[in-house]
Amino acid sequence: MESILARALEYTLKYWLKSFSRDQFKLQGRTVQLSNLDINGDALHASVGLPPALNVTTAKVGKLEIILPSVSNVQIEPIVVQIDRLDLVLEENDDIHASTGSSSAQTSASSTKGSGYGFADKIADGMSLEVRTVNLLLETHGGARSQGGATWASPMASITIRNLLLYTTNESWEVVNLKEARDFSTNKGYIYVFKKLEWESLSIDLLPHPDMFSDAHFACSEEGSRRKDEDGAKRIFFGGERFIEGISGEAHITIQRTELNSPLGLEVQLHITEVVCPALSEPGLRALLRFFTGLYVCLNRGDVNPNSQRSTEAAGRSLVCILVDHIFLCIKDVEFQLELLMQSLFFSRASISDGENSKCLTRVMIGGLFLRDTFSRPPCTLVQPSMQAASDDIMHTPEFGKNFCPPIYPLGDELWRLSIGVPLICLHTLQLQPSPAPPKFASQTVINCQPLMIYLQEESCLRITSLLADGVVGSSGSVLPDFSINSLLFSLKGLDITVPLENGLSNYDARSSVTDTQGSFSGATLHIENLFFSESPSLELGLLNLEKDPACFCLWEGQPIDASQKKWTSGATLISLSLETSSDSARVSPGLWRCVDIKGACLEAALATVDGRPLTNIPPPGGIVRVGVACQQFLSNTSVEQLFFVLDLYAYFGRISEKMAVVRKNNCLMEVPNKSLGGTLMEKAPGDTAVSLALKDLQLRFLDSSSSNSQGPPLVQFAGDDLFIKVTHRTLGGAVIISSSVRWESVEVDCADTDNNSRHEKALALTSTEYNLMSGNGYPQLRAVFWVQNRKILLGNGSAVTDPFLNISVVHVIPYNAQDVECHSLNVSACIAGVRLGGGMSYAEALLHRFGILGPDGGPGEGLTKGLEQLSAGPLSKIFRASPIADELRDSMNNGNVRDEKEITAVQLGAPDDVDVLIELKDWLFALEGEEMSERWWFNSLDVGREEMSWHSTFQKVLVKAKSSPKHVMNEQRKLNGKQKYPVELVTVGVEGLQILKPLAQKGILENGTAEKGHKQIVETCGVNAEVDIVVSEDDVDDGLAQWVVNNLKFSVNQPIEAVVTKEELQYLALLCKSEVESMGRIAAGVLRVLKLEGSVGPAAISQLSNLGSEGFDRIFTPEKLSRGSSPSSIGFSTLSNTNGVISSPCLESTLSSLEEMVLDSQAKCAALTSEIGSPEFSAENLDNVKQLSQKLESMQKLLMQLRTRI
Repeated sequence: MESILARALEYTLKYWLKSFSRDQFKLQGRTVQLSNLDINGDALHASVGLPPALNVTTAKVGKLEIILPSVSNVQIEPIVVQIDRLDLVLEENDDIHASTGSSSAQTSASSTKGSGYGFADKIADGMSLEVRTVNLLLETHGGARSQGGATWASPMASITIRNLLLYTTNESWEVVNLKEARDFSTNKGYIYVFKKLEWESLSIDLLPHPDMFSDAHFACSEEGSRRKDEDGAKRIFFGGERFIEGISGEAHITIQRTELNSPLGLEVQLHITEVVCPALSEPGLRALLRFFTGLYVCLNRGDVNPNSQRSTEAAGRSLVCILVDHIFLCIKDVEFQLELLMQSLFFSRASISDGENSKCLTRVMIGGLFLRDTFSRPPCTLVQPSMQAASDDIMHTPEFGKNFCPPIYPLGDELWRLSIGVPLICLHTLQLQPSPAPPKFASQTVINCQPLMIYLQEESCLRITSLLADGVVGSSGSVLPDFSINSLLFSLKGLDITVPLENGLSNYDARSSVTDTQGSFSGATLHIENLFFSESPSLELGLLNLEKDPACFCLWEGQPIDASQKKWTSGATLISLSLETSSDSARVSPGLWRCVDIKGACLEAALATVDGRPLTNIPPPGGIVRVGVACQQFLSNTSVEQLFFVLDLYAYFGRISEKMAVVRKNNCLMEVPNKSLGGTLMEKAPGDTAVSLALKDLQLRFLDSSSSNSQGPPLVQFAGDDLFIKVTHRTLGGAVIISSSVRWESVEVDCADTDNNSRHEKALALTSTEYNLMSGNGYPQLRAVFWVQNRKILLGNGSAVTDPFLNISVVHVIPYNAQDVECHSLNVSACIAGVRLGGGMSYAEALLHRFGILGPDGGPGEGLTKGLEQLSAGPLSKIFRASPIADELRDSMNNGNVRDEKEITAVQLGAPDDVDVLIELKDWLFALEGEEMSERWWFNSLDVGREEMSWHSTFQKVLVKAKSSPKHVMNEQRKLNGKQKYPVELVTVGVEGLQILKPLAQKGILENGTAEKGHKQIVETCGVNAEVDIVVSEDDVDDGLAQWVVNNLKFSVNQPIEAVVTKEELQYLALLCKSEVESMGRIAAGVLRVLKLEGSVGPAAISQLSNLGSEGFDRIFTPEKLSRGSSPSSIGFSTLSNTNGVISSPCLESTLSSLEEMVLDSQAKCAALTSEIGSPEFSAENLDNVKQLSQKLESMQKLLMQLRTRI
């Protein structure tokens, strides 16, 4: 029996040790001692289940002692193997074609595997292993060698494990005799071996890579060990640091074999209660991130053949699970301190291999995550779970993760594996190795996240960005080859991003004159619900409508997919931007002001190369790009303070972006420049690009600056429906075609009442119930000044379509060379239909004064002046500043960056040679409403249209055509060097159905300032038709300016015209026009003063504009001048009022007479009181006069209210 036991041990030792001979095996009683042994790396690689990209380069044992049980108990007691020191070195294999051949000893030992489960196998499975010290050195490269950067290469990890114990248990992980442990496999169809691994202490040290000492950058890093870069980061030489120290844990190992003892499955489940890293420096954190990057690349390399490291002892299925209950990582530096707390981190990696190919399923789950900045004052939490109620949803597993492989542990999942319910972050990844050729996916990734809260603290975010830029790097193709195709799905149920700007804005712009913004708001909050992002070449993009795009035939459904295609889609159900009010602000109510709400936002993108090569550069040079953005609803509530705060916010993020650019510039691990990115702009640009924007519902509300509530009454409300914008770019052999189109169904602009009508606030309160002038929120109803009445066009098949408000199409052809200038053309087609304008210039002037655009003196208001000063000094000045593109291109050509003059020629082509412009205005109406009309509109009954109370003008169609070369004018002398002398030589202007209507016109065009429900059908054209052709004169002009002459004039009417107007009505119209012209002049004068052009125009011109129309209109019907203060209601208004039946002349005269009496009496009383108030005789008698005066004033107020309610 002893000889049988000795042969079994010899058989086992030959498999595990290199160059083992029978002479080394000397049994002394029940003990065998060996020393200085080399372990077979291939056997260790296969038994442990290491990734194919890792090689076991060194495996040595210092002293090995084998303790045998008694011969009678050899079947039930284990053999104990004790090792004092085990040294291992694992190194990533850079040569993907290299394969380590098995030694002859391993081949001979492995040849008996699969012949049955014999005595030697049972003895080996029952062994217990005790190792006093394990020293493991792990070296990964992570693609850094291909980038040529050795100084910041992935560091090595030195892992030290003390008092490691591995022993055999039963299926419940209890220590029993070996016979009971083997009894579980009876009648199971498989052989199961259950082992438990325990260790007392585990430490991890990060060490610098040896190649760092040979790098030229090492010297300067060593000299300035305390040096900081421009972004404040410490990128000094990393000399090594302990990452983890003294953690304990256990592991459950399940080995599954067939009944013939062939390896089938291996499962390792590790459980660590706590991982603490109390103090890690900033350079150490950068090294740690680079190490994890290298480890990730090593584990997921798609260019490694699993068969290169596979032996006969390797299991076909393997599963490694790691569960850490708590992780605490603290970064402590002099000027940078972070704390990371992670709860219930679960990692698992399952692999199935058939010898040639393997599939790997990786799962990462995090139960909780907290990231705190303890250096800032006060300390703040940067990342944490949302405070919302926990979701009751179950954890979703993607289809590729369900039933991935048969279970290895026969009793199901462990109870301690995951007990957190729905994890905060859940990741599933399926990868095929080696990467298959398309159309098979090389990897599929699904990431699900529960709601998160992020606090963007400036300094912390910049430092974290610097850490990620230096640590998480990898060259293209380091994980998966370029020809592979992949898919990604990311979903986040909720995200709240808080941006505190109270200190940032004050530090940014201390010279800003607008301080109310910083005093009212202290930050911004962005709330996102159901955010998702997906990337896959097999996505179905409904927004882009690729099936109807001939240029995208390779992206059609059913076409083969490959690496030359990319499709992205992203969106969210709700995006809300709110401004956080300052706690010490008395102007606004505390809380969050919701400024912007975006519902149903979606973005889709499709890209493809034209030659079928893998798409590695974005956008693809000469390729196809399609981008679509859609939004169901866009709501905005903004005031002047919010607008300036958003501008400050924009400037703040601009400053942060500049700092991030410095971080990127100082990143020492830069990628090798891609040669394919060189060339001119034309060569790098895509060949066919289209970008579209679809907006279903647009609502913009501009609030009053004095309002202390974000839901207060708006000054202006803008509403639009069904907006669609599309811009395309196509590159041909010798030209570029840029086309754009805009389609907008309807628009409405409502404005609040002016200060003139605010005098009637009490009257409105008395009459609002009768006339229902209040809106649903309790504020006065807004007044429509611009809206659209869509017309319905009946087609021949009985269906109907509507004319959109705006329909614009522009096509611009730009040749590359100046010799092809005759191909330079511009085609513009625009149609604006159904426009309704109300209010008039007097109302517009009052609005400009109320909004603060114009001040009391007619010049720019105080708020506008401050705003313009801030805009001129802010970031928007850079956007609107002209840039000399041609000069920049010429400089780049001189520096050797541009290889030809195509780009400069395209910029310097000038005006197009062929111009065709068509502008069509259809079905427009202008309501000429004076000041008193705006007052009367509030008190008229709802069945009376606004056009019945005012003069208005309407036309069916206005056409403006402009062409470069009219057919009936052919003069070769106009051609200069093959180019047209003037870009436009023929202009045709025509109008159809022009009408000017006085009050009491036809009903149905306007109704209460808004469009009627439904759509308006086309009516028969009536009114005046006119058309005029203007052409360029054939006479040469020395100054180069074109001389225009009228070539043709047409005038016609379709139906007889009847004009009936009285003198009073005409006089009223003249005074109304006078008021409008005066308002127009004052507005023009104010605009000139806003633009600071009063010096160029002159004070006299400004004065004339301010008094425009005060003398010309008065002389038409009156022999004497009317004062400037005369209103149109003082002349001819009584007759018009009688016609409408609103007020009668006797009633008005009586009220005015009573009012005049009381005014005169009150004036006399006031004069008497003024003279006597300082005399000593002022007594109680005078107090009675004061009381009488108060009563008369009350009576005057009542009469005024009666007068206002009757007007």
